[in-house]
Amino acid sequence: MTARLGAALAGILLISGCTSMKPVEFRDSTPALVLEEYFVGETRAWGLFEDRFGRLRRQFTVDIEGSWDGSLLVLDERFVFSDGDRDRRVWRITKTGPNSYEGRADDVVGVAHGEAYGNALNWRYQMDLKVGDGTVRVHFNDWMFLQPSGVLLNRARVSKLGIEIGEVTLAFMKPGVAARAAASRLSTGSTAAATARAASR
Repeated sequence: MTARLGAALAGILLISGCTSMKPVEFRDSTPALVLEEYFVGETRAWGLFEDRFGRLRRQFTVDIEGSWDGSLLVLDERFVFSDGDRDRRVWRITKTGPNSYEGRADDVVGVAHGEAYGNALNWRYQMDLKVGDGTVRVHFNDWMFLQPSGVLLNRARVSKLGIEIGEVTLAFMKPGVAARAAASRLSTGSTAAATARAASR
């Protein structure tokens, strides 16, 4: 558990300094992130949004249903926020080359452009972000890194007119990975309890 946590924290620290990175730098990194394979079926994510001062503003979960027909990846995302708000976004993503993608969604302005090499994917796009009863047009510089455990770490820098206004952090997990992690925690807990009982005799 400690090793997994350490690897996850190291990944987040790596992502946090990613403004000048290029996706091709990760061409030899494993495991390979293939978007149209990873997101097929059910995926769940846990996320939070911090403002530019590092204050936590929102927490949320996302349930995603993905389908791939050989040319189009559709991601139906259902958001539930800690304050009770709900939202939905449907991405339609086309693979335009061995390492390139284009994505469209109703609140994305124009086309999102993505590059994937090795275990990394970088998305860049503009979005009309909901704020209160209105929207604010912002730019996303969005990085994803697939971990050996199957967890996909995501850090997105959000800016407006070139000024960073916040960061979104997400951890994606497939249902099978979540079940194995829960079983591992239960097993570890049972072993620790048994050891404690034996020591007290």
